[in-house]
Amino acid sequence: MKINLFFIATFLCLNVYAQIPDDALRTAWFTQNGSARNIAIGGVNASLGGDITSANINPAGLGMYKTSELIFSPGFNFNNNKFSYRGTDTTVKKNIFQYGPIGVVFGAGSTNKYSKWTSTAFSISVNQLASYNNHVQYSGYNNYSSFTEQYLEELVRDRADTNAALSNYIFGSSLAFRTYLVDTVLVGNQIGYKSLVPISTGVNQSFDANTQGGYHEIAIGLAGNIEDKLYIGGSLTIPIIYYKKDFYYSEKDATNNPNNNFAYFDYHETSTSSGAGIGLKLGMIYKPQNNLRLGLAFHTPQMMSYKDQIRSWLTANTEAYAGLKSENSDNLNNGKPGDRNYNLITPWRAIASASLIFSENADIKKQKGFISADVEYVNYRGSRYSVKGNKNDNLNSNYYTILNNEIKDYYKGNINIRVGGELKFNVFMFRLGAAYYGSPYADATLKADRFITSGGIGYRNHGMFIDLGYSQIIVNDVSFPYRLNDVANTYAVQKGGYGNLMMTVGFKF
Repeated sequence: MKINLFFIATFLCLNVYAQIPDDALRTAWFTQNGSARNIAIGGVNASLGGDITSANINPAGLGMYKTSELIFSPGFNFNNNKFSYRGTDTTVKKNIFQYGPIGVVFGAGSTNKYSKWTSTAFSISVNQLASYNNHVQYSGYNNYSSFTEQYLEELVRDRADTNAALSNYIFGSSLAFRTYLVDTVLVGNQIGYKSLVPISTGVNQSFDANTQGGYHEIAIGLAGNIEDKLYIGGSLTIPIIYYKKDFYYSEKDATNNPNNNFAYFDYHETSTSSGAGIGLKLGMIYKPQNNLRLGLAFHTPQMMSYKDQIRSWLTANTEAYAGLKSENSDNLNNGKPGDRNYNLITPWRAIASASLIFSENADIKKQKGFISADVEYVNYRGSRYSVKGNKNDNLNSNYYTILNNEIKDYYKGNINIRVGGELKFNVFMFRLGAAYYGSPYADATLKADRFITSGGIGYRNHGMFIDLGYSQIIVNDVSFPYRLNDVANTYAVQKGGYGNLMMTVGFKF
């Protein structure tokens, strides 16, 4: 998959750095996180209700509350990533703390015997929809392309002179030019640029990225229950994003030839991205008969405002050509990080669901369990960037138009399916679930999906409950160490996955 970098290269000449289509996926392609009960049944919840996670999936489910609850959900995530890059396999692990929904639901029955409203509920909660804590690492031999070709594309396509090459690309090409990793070359009567990396004889490439942060959502939910038949609800959502990346990349001469003007280069980059916004989630649940529930939910695009910062360092050893040289962005930017402010609209999603309840009864102690399924459509190609602040900034506006067109070409909408069930034995519950998340990529050669198996137990008695849920997520994905426009991009194939352990403790009051 090629990315149109021509306009981006021109844009980078005058600005600090830019987004790429991959950045838009962080707020779109993630598996459903929630309470331990929700985790155990595969994330299915759009027609079940009666769980604080309903505020994040189908707020109509809050309408099934007739009492109040206080909920806490600590958890743990076990990453076990496996990458294959150009014939070399790498395994890397990272275990981190996470959390599910924490909040309170206030439910109350109607005191008006003439009203059709049986009960209403209000909730406020915070949930970590996605964790960005991860470690991606792979390496391999490459005689096809080099990381440095990004810099050549920037400089050549922008027709940059040496002054521009020295000073205008302070987070990339200027660092390479100042360390002689990239240098000028005379092409006829024109000055061009060359890379000192000997691609034809091959280099050993290494990619290592540690990421931190998460996609958090504050949900303020309101729902009503009409004659225990129809439930309607909505949540005002406030997404809060924090993403930090510490990235190391290197290329080393595979021949160890001390006379070919290249030994190695190391690139280091740190970046942060923080954002907040607003959105709506709306839904309904209908019971055509006591043991059947049908649910529909719609999540509007969330409108978010972002601020990003970046710093970068580059060291190159070009042997007899220029020796060992180092440069960093702070030296070229008055000691400050580069920053960018922009807006992002996330994709919309819609969910249809059905649940079959075993021994439906007004007394929940007599209910024996359920089986439920969700079908969710996500419009991954619907992410849109835009200028923040000055709407007359034509340069930025044109850049984001190009980027948004790339997103439309790079991604597609796809289906996620979740299935889960529960069997209840007096005060104990046993749960199982499974889910499948389809690929967001339009290019069929990029094999990507996520498959989940899950299970858990629960205990409810004397106004309190404790649930434990575990899900194992099998991941198929791709990781690009760099992107080029003039040649086909090389990438690592990701396998492995991660485990998600969640405990939820709740108290009725």
